Amino acid sequence: MSKEDMWIKVQNAQTIAIGGHVRPDGDCVGSCMALYRYLCMAFPEKKVDVFFESMPTQFAELFEKDSYQIGFKEALDQYDLFFSLDCGDKERLGDGAKVFEEAKETICIDHHISNIGYAALNFIAPKASSASEVLYELLDDTKINTDVATALYLGIAHDSGVFKYSCTSKRTMEIAGVLIEKGVDTNTLLDQTFYHKSYVQNQILGRVLLESILLLNGKVIASCVTNKIMKFYGATSSDLDGIVEQLKLTDGVEMAVLVHEIEPLVYKVSMRSGDKINVASIAKHFGGGGHVKAAGCTMSGTYYDIMNILLELADIQLNKRKERK
Repeated sequence: MSKEDMWIKVQNAQTIAIGGHVRPDGDCVGSCMALYRYLCMAFPEKKVDVFFESMPTQFAELFEKDSYQIGFKEALDQYDLFFSLDCGDKERLGDGAKVFEEAKETICIDHHISNIGYAALNFIAPKASSASEVLYELLDDTKINTDVATALYLGIAHDSGVFKYSCTSKRTMEIAGVLIEKGVDTNTLLDQTFYHKSYVQNQILGRVLLESILLLNGKVIASCVTNKIMKFYGATSSDLDGIVEQLKLTDGVEMAVLVHEIEPLVYKVSMRSGDKINVASIAKHFGGGGHVKAAGCTMSGTYYDIMNILLELADIQLNKRKERK
C-alpha cells in the first residue's frame, strides 16, 4: 500500500464521493473539505461530491463558498471511488455507509487506533494528531493552495486542541508551519472556529459545569445533558463541542465524562483522560473507540447505570496502576 496506489485509483475514477463521521467535528470537516478542494482544483474534469450529516455553525461561514452537501439525498447510485475520512468504522458514516458499500473502490484515511481498516485501501496512522495530518502526507505539497491549507490547518488544530494534546508531535508542528506559509490566517481561523462561543454554547457550558459531580475520590468528573435541556436552550450536538475538555481541566481529575442523551435511554458518551486511564479501551467495550486520552461510544441505559459501569472500568485501571507501583 502506498500513496501512489491511491492516486492511481483517483486517476481511474470519474465520480468521487467524500464523507466523514456523523456529528462532524473540526477534523472531520477540515479533512473532508481539504480533500474536496484539492481534488476539485487538481482534477476539474471529475465529478467530486462531499457530504456531511450536518455542518456545525462555527464552520459554516468558513466553507460557505464550497458546494458541500448535507445528507446523501442527492448522492449518485454508485460512485467510482468513495473516500472515508476521520471515521473509525464504516457504521459511523451514518447514511453514507450505504453509498460507501455501493462504490466501486473505497479508501479510508484516518488516525483512530480502533480502526481495523474497512476500506479496500487504508491509510491509518494512530500516532498522527488528526486525519487532516494523515491526509497532508498523501497530497502533493506543491499543489496545496491557501484554501486547501486552511481546511487542513482547521482539522489539525481542532483535533490537537490547538497543539496542546499529547497527539501533537514534532511532525504535527512542522506541517502546521508549512500550512501557515501557504497563507492560512490562523488568528481569524482559530477565533472563529475554536475560541468564540455563542450565547447558547456558554449557557450549556455553564449548566454542565453547575450540574457536574466528582466521583472516585475526585478522580472522575461527570455531567449529563438530556434532550430536555437541549430543547430548553435550543441547542444542537455541535454546541457541546469542547465541554468535556473543559471538565477535564478540573484539578485532580484523571477522567472527564460527558453523557449526552440522543434518544430515551440511549446516550453518546465522550471521555477525556490524563496519563492514568486509557479511555479508548473503555470505549472499545461498548463498540466505540478513539485515542488513549480522548474517546467516545454510544451506551444504553439510564445515566446512573452508564456511570456505574464506566466508574467500575476506570477504577480497575487506577487500581492496576497502584498495584504496579
